[in-house]
Amino acid sequence: MQSAYLNGSFLPLAEARVPVMDRGFLFGDGAYEVIPVYSRRPFRLTEHLRRLQRTLDGIRIANPLSDAGWMRLIGEIIARNEPEDQSVYLQITRGADTKRNHAFPAQVVPTVFMMSEPLVTPPAAQRETGIAAVSAVDFRWLRCDLKTTSLLANCLLRQLAVDAGCVETILFRDGCMIEGAASNIFAVRDGVLLAPPKNHLMLPGITYDVVLELAAANGLRAEVRDVSEGEARAAAELWMTSSTKEVLPITVLDGRPVGDGKPGPVFHKMYAWYQDFKARVMRRA
Repeated sequence: MQSAYLNGSFLPLAEARVPVMDRGFLFGDGAYEVIPVYSRRPFRLTEHLRRLQRTLDGIRIANPLSDAGWMRLIGEIIARNEPEDQSVYLQITRGADTKRNHAFPAQVVPTVFMMSEPLVTPPAAQRETGIAAVSAVDFRWLRCDLKTTSLLANCLLRQLAVDAGCVETILFRDGCMIEGAASNIFAVRDGVLLAPPKNHLMLPGITYDVVLELAAANGLRAEVRDVSEGEARAAAELWMTSSTKEVLPITVLDGRPVGDGKPGPVFHKMYAWYQDFKARVMRRA
């Protein structure tokens, strides 16, 4: 039975309920995190909690728990669910008000929800052949650096990929590659890894950081800078990265091959480094 946590209690996920006047339900007024768990060890938990705090500060919701409190609850939800590898989802909304009003209520208790699902990473076939993506103009709001539950624009953009039989939508704004609808995007040109810089238009990904750290540790030249749409479309390699997708090659964009249409040599190196990092750091005995 899948166990969840809601406002102080653990209960079966199917029994979890929130009031219809909860501002998360009415306005998408909340923050969330997704934390991968390998061999029952949460991946970069400190970094995830730091990003959560930044989002809560940005939308002016007081964090209902200390880092120690979050660590305890996350450890408990992991223990209450069976898979060795899990994906822990946590969400904090501003809470339930007595009336629908755009302005923040003067006194309200945040709603805290958490659940765990099996962590399913991409199948070998996707890594071996790569995945297809489409592109779109980024029409989201100007605070994409905050990991909020207001994700309708991301859903619409991701659905473009689904409708086209693809996995992801790469977003361009003002002539530059920004990120994916639910991922960060890297490009490789002339053997150099190119990463769009962190700013208010993209989510600061935890896996994004790991990829750049692994590049530095292994002597792969990387440039963090604006990547033009032309550079992205002419790249030898494109990758998407996220907590659940890890590092995945994009070999087709808008129906055209990326590079030679196969996962490239730099991807294969990065994927091996990433798996070695997981084995050393997350799966140690």
